[in-house]
Amino acid sequence: MFVRSLRLSDFRSWRSLDLDLTPGVTVFSGPNGHGKTNIVEALGYLAHLSSHRVNQDSALVRDGQRQAVLSATAVNHGRELTAHLVVKAHGTNSAAVNRTACRSPRDLLGIVRTTLFAPEDLALVRGEPEQRRAFLDEITVARYPRLGGVRADYDRALRQRNALLRRSSMALRSGYMTEDGEAALATLDVWDAQLARLGGQIMSARMQVVHDISPHVAATYQRIAPESRPAHLAYTSTVDDALADLGIMLGSSAPDREPALVTPEIAEATLLGRFAERRDREIERGTTLTGPHRDDVVLMLGDRPAKGFASHGESWSYALTLRLAAFQLHRADGTEPVVILDDVFAELDRARRRHLVELAAEAEQVLITAAVDEDIPDELRAIATFHPVRARVTADGRISEIDPEEGPAEGLAEGPAERLGGTDGPDGAGGADRTEDDGGVDSASSTDGTTGTAVKEADDDA
Repeated sequence: MFVRSLRLSDFRSWRSLDLDLTPGVTVFSGPNGHGKTNIVEALGYLAHLSSHRVNQDSALVRDGQRQAVLSATAVNHGRELTAHLVVKAHGTNSAAVNRTACRSPRDLLGIVRTTLFAPEDLALVRGEPEQRRAFLDEITVARYPRLGGVRADYDRALRQRNALLRRSSMALRSGYMTEDGEAALATLDVWDAQLARLGGQIMSARMQVVHDISPHVAATYQRIAPESRPAHLAYTSTVDDALADLGIMLGSSAPDREPALVTPEIAEATLLGRFAERRDREIERGTTLTGPHRDDVVLMLGDRPAKGFASHGESWSYALTLRLAAFQLHRADGTEPVVILDDVFAELDRARRRHLVELAAEAEQVLITAAVDEDIPDELRAIATFHPVRARVTADGRISEIDPEEGPAEGLAEGPAERLGGTDGPDGAGGADRTEDDGGVDSASSTDGTTGTAVKEADDDA
């Protein structure tokens, strides 16, 4: 797959962008804060219907405007499709494919596929569970686009169930059960069933991804860090003990053991049973303590979790491994994503740079952002097309543009025209901090694409 063109209107700092792209390596260079990462963020939004930087779509619309327009034409196995998305600062987003209106923006999923490498990837190893869930869900929805709708429905059901739990909790604390509290309790069974059905599908799909990506993780980490302990993954859930009673061992993964798989039906039944067991405690807490919004992927090195035990170098190797493995999994599935390298080379040592260069030599299309051209390895600079990005202050505010006097420019030296591949990446310019809400599978990946709002559930001890 490669993206042939990208058009932006009033997206972030871009009043207008009309960019033609080709297979191979393309570099967007310029000082930090000038808008180069906004370009790859837009492409990532078209791929995933969410931003890796912010929760609210209003931050994506240029100041003073009511909407942003994003359009990308992707070529996949000779077939050309154009994904068109209108992002509203307030209100419902709309989408079209080849000028035909979509029922939902989720219909765009799968047209553009990206894999992102960024300095923030270190948080996949050292950060909180929500970041690993977001990584896993990004792959899951790319493989099974229908899961994007399942996730959005799960988020809505979770918010509704949490609201009912809070109403019941307040009624009990008042010392008597009000009519409103009784109605909330009577409705909980309905939401339990819906949440279990949707959550079972999410859990099953995630476990399938962990199962399928694990060989790629093990082999890639061994290649990057041959002197380190073997890497493997373990999916852990809030119902591990109940699944263990059925002979399904999730959290006890070992390098020589395949990760467990669970059918949606088994996961649904297990979640439903746990909802019943924990209802009193959940009413007391006023929140849902069980479900995929609280699960995690434990990254293991030998018999120890990487988080808390891996060295800085091992953590970087693991983070790089996860992205490389995701790319390899997509390729094995028959669709090669666009690779996005967002200001990442300056953060890596020579050995890890080499592994990204090797990936770029294999991929069909690679998009790179860099503050200075010298951050790009010589092997890629020799074959890259450069687009210098600059921002200027106008009456309409700060506007980004491709520098008309400097670019685009071809690579600094002659080189083979290898085809390269890409990812979905962040912008170097600031972004709103992520905020917590009432519930959701994950903020970075649970936007339903219709309202532009994503939510997440805080991780409490169950």
